[in-house]
Amino acid sequence: MVHGSSNSSRTSYDLQVPGAKAEYSMMNVFARNGFDVWTMDHEGYGFSSRSAGNSDIKSGVDDLKLAAEVVKRETGQGKAHYFGTSSGAIRAAAYAQAQPDRVDRLVLSAFTYKGDGSPTLADRAKQVEYYRTHNTRLRDSAMVRSIFTRDSLASSYEPAMVDAMVAAELKYGDQVPTGTYLDMTANLPLVDPLKVLCPVLLIRGDHDGIATVADLFDFYRQLPNGDLQFVIVPQTAHNPTVGKNRFLYWHSVNAFLTMPPQVA
Repeated sequence: MVHGSSNSSRTSYDLQVPGAKAEYSMMNVFARNGFDVWTMDHEGYGFSSRSAGNSDIKSGVDDLKLAAEVVKRETGQGKAHYFGTSSGAIRAAAYAQAQPDRVDRLVLSAFTYKGDGSPTLADRAKQVEYYRTHNTRLRDSAMVRSIFTRDSLASSYEPAMVDAMVAAELKYGDQVPTGTYLDMTANLPLVDPLKVLCPVLLIRGDHDGIATVADLFDFYRQLPNGDLQFVIVPQTAHNPTVGKNRFLYWHSVNAFLTMPPQVA
């Protein structure tokens, strides 16, 4: 499971929400579904070391190459399913492009292809010169909270989850790398769909402002493998794994990862 631009792997996929009546940890859910579940913090996030780098998509692919060797050593599995969200989806797709023999099934959540028509990226591009000249950016409480309001669907998140996310993330400091923000505002596209050879699920929330359906379908229609799905989940914004409709999202992902084998 590959995290995005502003939150670490733990809060993205293993968030603990005090007093919550329902599970928020996607890792727990998929472990109970029978999977060995792995994630990691990219450089500059969570428990990973800080450096002078900006943790861009290219370095994220390098991180995944190393992580894949750890998974292979520990499990004996040379191929794995990959799930990425937001810039993590770009990282995961770029990894699948770079090492197609190591990816079984690929889930791209809140993905962006070229970024055409994206209101989120249009707003983010106003700061592109800052991202070019600075390797970190402010990620304080207000910024984390804005993640859940920017798509005009704040009602799709529980306030207690947002509070738990803020508390968990700010333990790691108030700075995160700018590399993925720069890549997504100035360097798209970063993945060639013709080079993503594995089965792919493209899944998005119906209110996600990071990419338009047209942008995603442009990517989808070029994918060469016939084993493809495109799913849109209702009343869901950019952070589906912690939204109120996360169980719909997880159901779609689990169904894709447990498809029966094809018959020739």
